[in-house]
Amino acid sequence: MTILSMPHNGDTAQPPMDSATAVLGVDTHKDVHVAAVVSVLGALLGTQSFPATASGYRQLADWARSLGVVRRAGVEGTGSYGAGLARHLATEGIEVIEVNRPDRAARRRSGKTDAVDAEAAARAVLGGRATGAPKSKDGPVEELRVLKVVKDSAVRNRTQAINQLKALLLSAPAQLRESLAGLSNPALFKACAALDAQASAVHQALSLLAHRIKQLSAEATTLTRRIAAIIQAHSPQLLELTGVGPDSAAILLIAAGDNHDRLRDEASFAALCGVSPVERSSGKNQRRRLNRGGNRQANAALYRIVLSRLRWEERSVPTSCDAPQRARRSGRSSAA
Repeated sequence: MTILSMPHNGDTAQPPMDSATAVLGVDTHKDVHVAAVVSVLGALLGTQSFPATASGYRQLADWARSLGVVRRAGVEGTGSYGAGLARHLATEGIEVIEVNRPDRAARRRSGKTDAVDAEAAARAVLGGRATGAPKSKDGPVEELRVLKVVKDSAVRNRTQAINQLKALLLSAPAQLRESLAGLSNPALFKACAALDAQASAVHQALSLLAHRIKQLSAEATTLTRRIAAIIQAHSPQLLELTGVGPDSAAILLIAAGDNHDRLRDEASFAALCGVSPVERSSGKNQRRRLNRGGNRQANAALYRIVLSRLRWEERSVPTSCDAPQRARRSGRSSAA
C-alpha cells in the first residue's frame, strides 16, 4: 500500500558541501534563537543570540556567513519554535537538518545552556549523528495539519458538551427528565435546544449545551469535507484504498509531510509510524518486539485501517469453502 505520493514543488537540488568551511547550529526558543558556528575542523568560531523574527532570521544568517562558508545548519525544534528559521535558511540556500536535543548523559558532562545546546546541534551535524531533513510545512499537507487540529478540537469539545448535557439530565427535575427520556441523541439535542431558557437555570444550561453541540457538529462536518477535498485533489489514490477514510488518510499524510522524499523507503515510513519490529536479541536469545515509538496517531490510523481491511477487503473476507474450517478453529480456541 503506497501512500507517499503527495506532490511537492519546492524540492530543489542541494548545494555542494565541498566548499563549506563551517556548520551552523541553532537552539530555538519562542522569542530568542541562540546560534553557534563550528568550523569543519571542530573549532567553535562563535555564538550569538538573535530575536525570533524575520529580521532576526536575516541577521542570524548574515552573522553565520561572516564566520565562514555555511552550507548546513542543525536546528532544534524545526516543527515548532524553529519552523520559521528553518524556512528562511532553506530560502538562503542552506541545508537544514533536524537535530534532537542532547541526551541526558551529554548534558551532565557539558552542562546546560542555550549556547552549549547550539554548539551541540552544530557538532551533531558535523559528526553525522543528525541527518534527518525537517518537514517543509509549505504545501497541502500543512493545510491538512492545521485543519485537522481544529477538527479534533471541535470533536473533543462536542463530546465533552454531550457528556455534560447528559450529566445535567441525571439531576434535572423529574418532570423535565421524564419528558426527555428515551430520545435518541439527535432528538434529545433538538428538544433541549427548544427549551425555554427563561424557565430555570437547568433549562438555560441544557439549551446552551444543545446549541453548542449543534455548532460544533457543523464545524466538524465542514472541516471533514474540506480535508477530504484537499486529499482528493492531491492524493486521490489514497482514498480509493479499502479501509482508508479522510481522517486516516490525513493522519498518514501529516506524518509523512509535504517533502515525503525525506523518507528513503517503506521501512523508513514504518519506523516513523511505530510499526517496524525492534531487535531485542541478547546472547542465545534472538527475538524482536513491537515498536512502541514513532508517531502514535499514525500508528492508530494504521491499526484502524488494518481492522477495516480484515473485515471488508475481498482478499481478507473468508470464502464459503474455508468458512467452516475457520469456524472450527474458532470453536476449538473458544473451548480452550
